[in-house]
Amino acid sequence: MTKLSSNKARSKKLKGKGQKIEGRGQKIVFWVFLFSVFCFLPFVLSRCQPTPGVRIQKLPNRHYQLIVNGSFYIIKGVCYNPVAIGSNHEYDWWSDKSKPWIADGKLMKEMGVNTIRLYQAHEDPEEVKQVIRDFYNLYGIRTLMGDWLGFWEYPCPFYGDDKFQSKVKNNVIAMVNLYKDEPGILGWILGNENNYSCLGYVNAWSNEDIDKEPNPQKQKSMRAKIYYSFVNDLSKEIHKIDPLHPVGLGNGELVGLEFANEFCTDVDFVACIIYRGKTFGNLFKSLRMTFDKPVLLAEFGADCYDAYLKREDQDMQAFFLQSQWNQIYENLANNKIGEGNCIGGTSFEWTDEWWKHNSDNPASWSVHDTQNGWSNGSYYFDIRAQCNKNMDEEWFGIVALSEQLENGINKRLPRKAYYVIREFWKHPVLIKTRGKKI
Repeated sequence: MTKLSSNKARSKKLKGKGQKIEGRGQKIVFWVFLFSVFCFLPFVLSRCQPTPGVRIQKLPNRHYQLIVNGSFYIIKGVCYNPVAIGSNHEYDWWSDKSKPWIADGKLMKEMGVNTIRLYQAHEDPEEVKQVIRDFYNLYGIRTLMGDWLGFWEYPCPFYGDDKFQSKVKNNVIAMVNLYKDEPGILGWILGNENNYSCLGYVNAWSNEDIDKEPNPQKQKSMRAKIYYSFVNDLSKEIHKIDPLHPVGLGNGELVGLEFANEFCTDVDFVACIIYRGKTFGNLFKSLRMTFDKPVLLAEFGADCYDAYLKREDQDMQAFFLQSQWNQIYENLANNKIGEGNCIGGTSFEWTDEWWKHNSDNPASWSVHDTQNGWSNGSYYFDIRAQCNKNMDEEWFGIVALSEQLENGINKRLPRKAYYVIREFWKHPVLIKTRGKKI
């Protein structure tokens, strides 16, 4: 064999070995790739799937968004307590065989409502679950479930008493355990205007330590610390057993939130109860500075009875509600004006309540009273009423009630506000405010 032939053979042999090595390398790369796919595929898929549950997201610009199953969610809601004509607050609508929520849910869906607020769960868990499921499964409407925190117990709530706190806590935890796995649950609201009890306005309470303090202002501070610390403890306990739904602090106006900022930091949002007429004023900016949490306007609205002219005025109610919803939308996340700390609202309320003017007189529950109960100058159209009493608790419904029965319940009569807000939600083109426009 010549030297040239020998070199060719050697080259051919080396080439064959190289091809074998290259083939082995390709197989190794393939198997490494396959292994990586199987290892990281679940992670990739999890990133593509929406995150289950409800959470509040704080954006880099300090705005807040409510996220439901991975998608941005604006709470477009109503407070719901469908008391029939001739009944009072003790009416057990949960057990009504006519199921008023079925007719109401249909109307709500047509309006664009996506959330109801319930102040307290019923004593029968199965009936509560049925209501939550019907609203969600039939109409896609979610539920904000609340608890009064013993606020209306007679003679008064005793937040300074350990036994009272323990009883309320057990009730709240039981409620969360019962309903946290319902797909229709959106979140929890603790209390309503309970903060007013700390100031002695409504359902005042005390304990031995507070009574020993001679300074009335310090007494208020002591009560506020006890109350907000208690709500904070409840919130922490709820988060332990239900990390998938946010917890809100039901608060009258912004009163006492400087104490909440110190003692109630574990709540996720403020559920504010507020009646300021056409707008909410400086609420959003004040909240940002006092207690930097997202806000749900959990109770607001306008009645539709003109106490000065003594007649129903649907235009007046629709005007106020449209203006209020306009400002809610101004203050949603990522708008050019507003604080970006609002997550929506639940208007007060879905239907009229004919029993409220004289709740102790059954004969009056079948009469739609027009005697106004209190004064609020922010609702200026009828503030010239006698004694300036222009607010009528029996006429706040977006939907009126007829004495005529339909499918076993009082026939529902949507007012002008129903249609005005429906169109606003469909096409939320904001009106001019403060000389600016979004």
